Amino acid sequence: MWHYPKIFDVLVIGAGHAGCEAAHASARMGAETLLLTMNLDTIGKMSCNPSIGGTAKGHIVREIDALGGLMGKVADRRSIHFRMLNASKGPAVRSPRSQADRAAYAQEMKHRLEKTAHLEIKQGTSETLVVEGGRIAGVVTQEGIQYRAKTVILSSGTFMRGLLHIGETQFAGGRGGEKAATGLSPCLENLGFRLGRLKTGTPPRINRRSIDFSLCEEQPGEEHVRFSYDEPEERMPQISCHITYTTPKTHEIIRNNLHRSPMYCGAIIGVGPRYCPSIEDKVVRFADKDRHQIFLEPEGLTTEEVYVNGISSSLPFDVQLDMIRTVVGLENAEVMRPAYAIEYDYVLSDQIYASLETKLVPGLFLAGQINGTTGYEEAAGQGMLAGINAAASVLGKSPFILKRSEAYLGVMIDDLIRFDLLEPYRMFTSRAEHRLLLRQDNADLRLRPQAYDWGLVSLQQKERVLKKKETIEQEVARLSKLYKTIEGKSTTLAQLICRPDWTFEAALAAFPEQMVDCGPEVNAQIETEIKYAGYIARQTKDVAKLDNLEAVRIPKDINYQNVIGLCTEARQKLTRFTPETLAAASRIPGVTASDISVLLVFLRSK
Repeated sequence: MWHYPKIFDVLVIGAGHAGCEAAHASARMGAETLLLTMNLDTIGKMSCNPSIGGTAKGHIVREIDALGGLMGKVADRRSIHFRMLNASKGPAVRSPRSQADRAAYAQEMKHRLEKTAHLEIKQGTSETLVVEGGRIAGVVTQEGIQYRAKTVILSSGTFMRGLLHIGETQFAGGRGGEKAATGLSPCLENLGFRLGRLKTGTPPRINRRSIDFSLCEEQPGEEHVRFSYDEPEERMPQISCHITYTTPKTHEIIRNNLHRSPMYCGAIIGVGPRYCPSIEDKVVRFADKDRHQIFLEPEGLTTEEVYVNGISSSLPFDVQLDMIRTVVGLENAEVMRPAYAIEYDYVLSDQIYASLETKLVPGLFLAGQINGTTGYEEAAGQGMLAGINAAASVLGKSPFILKRSEAYLGVMIDDLIRFDLLEPYRMFTSRAEHRLLLRQDNADLRLRPQAYDWGLVSLQQKERVLKKKETIEQEVARLSKLYKTIEGKSTTLAQLICRPDWTFEAALAAFPEQMVDCGPEVNAQIETEIKYAGYIARQTKDVAKLDNLEAVRIPKDINYQNVIGLCTEARQKLTRFTPETLAAASRIPGVTASDISVLLVFLRSK
C-alpha cells in the first residue's frame, strides 16, 4: 500500500451535494482539503430530479448561499426554469425552486470546485477508514492508496451497500449505472456504529418527442426568482414544464400488479420517504382519488429526456411501460430509463453531535443521506456545516452551531440529533416553530455576518448585506412617521401598507414622491416587516426566552445516573442522545418540564 505524501486537514469522501459543499466550505476557511470521489465525472450529479429548492428546501439553499456556499449560485447559472412556490401565501412559506440542466449543473459545480484554493480533487473508491488511537487518521482506497487527514467527512449518499430494485430484479449499485460502496458499512460496524436501512426511488425518464403536449397544461417559469444574494448569474435560455394526470386505467394496472412490486412482496425492508411516496403507495393509500398530478420536467437543453415527476416506482419494466402509456399525453411514451427503488445503509443519527462529528470516533464527521435525510438541499446544508466544523476542529475553533431560531439548517440538525428517524427526513416549513423569522428572503441578514466571521464570505459581501439591513430599518421607520390623508383620515404610509388591499408596490405607485423604490427584493422585505410587525415581535420575544436555556451547557461527561429526581425514560433518552444544551434536552421526546427543572438544579450545583 502506498501512502500519499501529503497529510490533509480535511478529507471529504463522496462528491455529491453534501461532499461538494463540505469540501468548498473547509477550503474557503483555509484548511488543506481533499475531495475523494469514485468518479470525477459524477461530481455534483443529480441522481433523481434535476431540481433545486422547493418548499422549505429553497430556504435551505438560500441559507447555504448566505454562508458562502455554491448550490444557489450554480443553480442560478445552470437552471432552465424558475418558480416561487406558495407565492400567494404568507412570506414564511414562499420558497424558490428551479429546474436545472442536469449535465450543465454538474459540470458547473465541478469546475467551480476545481478553481477553489486549498482544495484538491482525486478519483478513488474509499474502502476502509483509518483510525489510530481512537481518532480518525485517513482512508484506504480500493486502488491501494492511503490518504491521511486530521479530519474526515463521510458523505456517501445512497452508495453504502446500495441495492437497486426493478420488479423481481435486484442488483447492487449506488444509483442507476454506478457501483455500490461495499467496504464502508462493515468498517463502520466494526468501529461500533449502529446502521439502519432506508429506501428511496426515482421515476422513469421518457423522450420528449413521444409526448403529446397539446393534452398537457403548460407551466411557464418566472423571471425574477433566484437563489443567490450576490450579483445575478448569467442565465441559460428558459423553457416551460408541463402538468398532466394519471387515469383510472393507470391505477387499475398498478393494483393488478402490486404482487410484483418489491415494496409489497416483502423484497424491500428499508423505509421510504413518507412525503415522496411511490405511485404504488399513492394508489393504495389514496384509493378514493381517481387521478394524481404528474409534472413533466425537462432534464436539460441538450437532451430530450424528460423527468416524470410524481410517478416514482419499483414495478417491473413491462408494468411501468403499460402504466405510463395510460397517463394523459403519454399514450405513445418512449421510456428511456426505467424507474427503480434503492435501499442503502445509514448511520442512526443519535451517534452524532450538533457539529456532525461522530461521538464514537473524534475527527470523523457525517453529512447527507448517511445521517438519514433525503434531498439534495438537506444534504448540501449538512455538508456545509460539516465542512465548517471539520475545518474549525483543525484550526482550533469552537464548533459552528446554528440554533433553531437562526436557520432552517439549525432546525434540521437539531431534529436529527434528538429524534429516532424511522423514515428518510426531509425539511418542511412546518418543522420550524419560528418560521416567520426564518424566511427565504432574509437568510443573508440572518447568516452572512456570521459567515464573514468564519472566513466564508468577503468583506464586500458582508458590507452589502449590512447596507441592505440599514436600508430596510430606515425605510420602515420613515414610513411609520410619514402621514397621508386617505378617505378623510390621517394615516401613516406604514399603516396603509398594513391593510390587506394595499402593498408596497401599490403605495409606490400612488405616492411616488414620498415612497422610495429600493428594488423588488428589498421592497418586499420592507412590506413584510411592516405587515407582520406584531407577529415578528412576538416570535422574537419567544426566542429570547428560549435563549436562556440555550445558554446552559451540559458537560459531555455528565453521568445522568447521578442526577437524582430524573424519571427513568428521561435518564435513558438523555444518556442516548447526549444533548449539548438544556434547550436541546428539553426538545427530546420523553423528557418533561419537571426533568428539565431537576437537571437545571443539578447543573447549577456543579
